[in-house]
Amino acid sequence: MRRAAPFGPNLFASVMGTGIVATAGAAMPGLRTPATLVWALDALLLAFLVVSACRRWTWSTVRAQLADPVMAQFWGAPPMALMTVGTGALLLGSDWIGLPAALAVGWTLWTLGTALGLATSVLVPLRMIGSGERAFGGWLMPVVPPMVSAASGALLAHHLPDGQFRQAMVLACYALFGISLFATLVIVPQIWQRLVQHGLGAATTVPTLWIVLGPLGQSITAANLLAGVPVLPGQTAFGLLYGTVTWGFALLWLVIAAVATARTARRGLPFALTWWSFVFPLGTLVTGTNALASHFPSPMFTGVAVVLYAALVLAWITVAMRTARSFAK
Repeated sequence: MRRAAPFGPNLFASVMGTGIVATAGAAMPGLRTPATLVWALDALLLAFLVVSACRRWTWSTVRAQLADPVMAQFWGAPPMALMTVGTGALLLGSDWIGLPAALAVGWTLWTLGTALGLATSVLVPLRMIGSGERAFGGWLMPVVPPMVSAASGALLAHHLPDGQFRQAMVLACYALFGISLFATLVIVPQIWQRLVQHGLGAATTVPTLWIVLGPLGQSITAANLLAGVPVLPGQTAFGLLYGTVTWGFALLWLVIAAVATARTARRGLPFALTWWSFVFPLGTLVTGTNALASHFPSPMFTGVAVVLYAALVLAWITVAMRTARSFAK
């Protein structure tokens, strides 16, 4: 069987994309059962890829992938895939496997994902120092995992008893929030500068423009989920203020990315695994919008969330089918 691409960490983006369809659907009325089915499918997909990675990857393989300036960026995908499945276990899987088992899965995958995500957020940027490579959307992949940890950690903090442990967890999540936020603030201007000076570049890299939505949407989600675990003064106000301001910029970037993608598609947009960049980042904008709506009920947030979720499901179906077709050849 011919593979569409070597087995790399970018394959875990399919777990991220499938998982965000499930977790975003958890907040949508009437979609809990379908969302739980998608989560179960995602858990099986994660298990399959982890087993395949254990069989295929050696230390020399990992070193070669880290030496590749493009593939190295996608080492951020495995930790986010782990935590996406863990979050789904808490939000949806507990209906089927029970809360104690869901918490065990959630804590295990959060711990593994956070540790691996912190490693990628340090090692991959260090690898890029002095490389002379031009920034592209994929540069955000290794620094987004700590933001996913912050959002997932907020859900876990709900199940800790009041006191020092819960407070420490929330403070740790805010620290993880800061790691990813400030790294994003360093990288996004470089991406914009490249667009201005060099244009969109190769068609296969255009979908990575959507990755910018990932840290934006995930930070909105994290800020408002953390507001639901009040251990510090002003958490709710921070979540609403930061979330609304960032939400506005995220919508602006969504339009820019969509127009750039449409222009590229008219000239030809060949399928590549980078198409998964359409899915998870858009999903974080859905979860962020829902998180804002949970603290500030508004027809605007609710309506936008429904429209974005419909687009998310359509994108997921399209990319999943194209991925399956390419691997079946």
